[in-house]
Amino acid sequence: MDAAVPAPEPDPALVARLRAAGCVFAEDEAALLEAAVAERFGAGAGAGAGDRAPDAAAELERLVARRVAGDPLEQLLGWAEFGGLRILLEPGVFVPRRRTELLAESASGLATAVAASGRVPVVVDLCCGAGAIGAVIADAAGPVELVAADLDPAAVRAARRNLEPRGARVVEGDLFAPLPTDLRGRVDVLAVNAPYVPTDEIAMMPPEARDHEALVALDGGADGLDVHRWVAASALEWLAPGGRLLIETSRQQAAATAALVEAGGLQAGIVRDDERGGTIVVGTRVSGSRRAAPAPRHPSSA
Repeated sequence: MDAAVPAPEPDPALVARLRAAGCVFAEDEAALLEAAVAERFGAGAGAGAGDRAPDAAAELERLVARRVAGDPLEQLLGWAEFGGLRILLEPGVFVPRRRTELLAESASGLATAVAASGRVPVVVDLCCGAGAIGAVIADAAGPVELVAADLDPAAVRAARRNLEPRGARVVEGDLFAPLPTDLRGRVDVLAVNAPYVPTDEIAMMPPEARDHEALVALDGGADGLDVHRWVAASALEWLAPGGRLLIETSRQQAAATAALVEAGGLQAGIVRDDERGGTIVVGTRVSGSRRAAPAPRHPSSA
């Protein structure tokens, strides 16, 4: 068997520029940027590649200059790796974080269990962003009845690119408002990665996030839990008996998020992944579940 051909080393000058700009993984980033340009221009493959070389060099310079200026690597590449998948992005769309793989994997396990019982799982990916969570669930547990929703039009465009080939429906709107009404009381897995950064802490986020991702995907209100309140208060009516709500939160906010889920009529538990820094609250609809208090009024209903 022939030995695998090693990947070419990235241009040392390019690596030096990225390292000087503070890129910790400069070699890896340089290789990814070079590969992205080669993929776009077919550099080095087929007749006529030489004619494209000046354009390819100009594109590489453009990408490197933007990376040095602080643009997120994933948005320059046009994709992010998540759960072993390549998730396509649009400019300004929230880049899926590695910590969120805990949510995606937990939701996938629940959906797979439903499928093993002989039913097609009904899954909602709420505040879906580019659809990374839904894509992982669909690939792990398919076939699934999957609906994804987001308020940001750019996120919806990206989610459609990632999820419609997997048979999902992607809708645009605020939280539960755009979901098909026939999902009420039928959802087995409700996966939610809603914003939970307190408003006053947005300025302390890395510039790659605060300057290049939509504010609506980051800002969770004064205490970071505004969207969690609305989700927790409404989840019960959408979940099937035994259905689960999974919502990402922070370690510091987990107890408060769990209390909101309990007040919404679900049994709540907290799951953590210290290696990836992930924390989720899992709420379960059990027999006799009902809200402990009236649902708070969402601004979109005003």
